[in-house]
Amino acid sequence: MNVVDSSGWLEYLVNGPNAEFFAPAIRDTDRLLVPTVCLYEVFKHLTLRLGEEAALEAVGVLYSGHIADVTAEVALHAAQLSIRYRLPMADSLILAIARLNHATLWTQDEHFQGLEGVRYTAK
Repeated sequence: MNVVDSSGWLEYLVNGPNAEFFAPAIRDTDRLLVPTVCLYEVFKHLTLRLGEEAALEAVGVLYSGHIADVTAEVALHAAQLSIRYRLPMADSLILAIARLNHATLWTQDEHFQGLEGVRYTAK
């Protein structure tokens, strides 16, 4: 299984320099988990940048994967990860969903560099 964090989705959707790094995980939709917090972050960022209509169209791609909700188990695990690695809330929720589902987390977010189960590329 794969989880792409919000920075990876944004990079892919705007065809940034690292878009091809994230493409294999995003295109493997049968093994793609999409945390609801990624929907929030990507939609918010794209709405501010491109407008709501374009943002709605773009986030449609995220629905090609399996949506992973924040459950009580995810929330508690995320809190532990946040404390352990000093991660912001959204990042800890994304990492918790990846770890609880034995998924690889794909990212260009420096918070995750060096953590187990993470495929990281620098911006």
